[in-house]
Amino acid sequence: MTIDQLKQDVCKANLDLVSRGLVTHTWGNASGIDRARGVMVIKPSGVSYEKLMPADMVAVALLSREVIEGNLRPSSDTQTHLELYRAFKEIGGIVHTHSPAATAWAQTCKEVPALGTTHADHFHGPVPCTRLMKTPEIRKDYELNTGRLIVKTFAGRDPMSCPAVLVASHGPFTWGNTVEEAVHHAEVLEHVVILAAETLRICPSTKPMQRVLLDQHFFRKHGALASYGQQSL
Repeated sequence: MTIDQLKQDVCKANLDLVSRGLVTHTWGNASGIDRARGVMVIKPSGVSYEKLMPADMVAVALLSREVIEGNLRPSSDTQTHLELYRAFKEIGGIVHTHSPAATAWAQTCKEVPALGTTHADHFHGPVPCTRLMKTPEIRKDYELNTGRLIVKTFAGRDPMSCPAVLVASHGPFTWGNTVEEAVHHAEVLEHVVILAAETLRICPSTKPMQRVLLDQHFFRKHGALASYGQQSL
């Protein structure tokens, strides 16, 4: 894939966030990475989605963290995205939004429990929420430390088994093999959080689903023995 093609994909992903109701104003961003070249492409900071074009996307070097292509400033969340790409080697795209339901849940500073099979089809266990950031983490290198905190939250856990996280008092980040998949996971997370909130409103004492049912639904869609959908012809 060329950098120009990646810019087109990342631009489309950002516009998809708006069309799917996950972003208001300029409150969100999507990025994609070319691992072979070591280059991330991300939305520019504060640019209206109505005016967004592929040529506006900004290319940033993964290792040096320097802008290598683009006339606009990259997203303010650039350092968070870079930290996740450096730590989670499997991912190819990242999305950050302030979508209403997931952001409201992030403001509770609690994980999203796995209550039913809709959740289990996409996330193997609860969607974690980070701890609150400490004052020094906020005052210096805030965006970088946000990424580091997400990485610490996934210590001992495969990030591809749960491609989403809530940053406490902030909002959701999702990822995937591609930026298109990261957008899909952002949409799924919003839906799952709505279901969880409604379930707990109806019955506040609802407990997490059975582990055997969680595993059954997750692994029929993911992993070497997945059976959902059609085999490639």
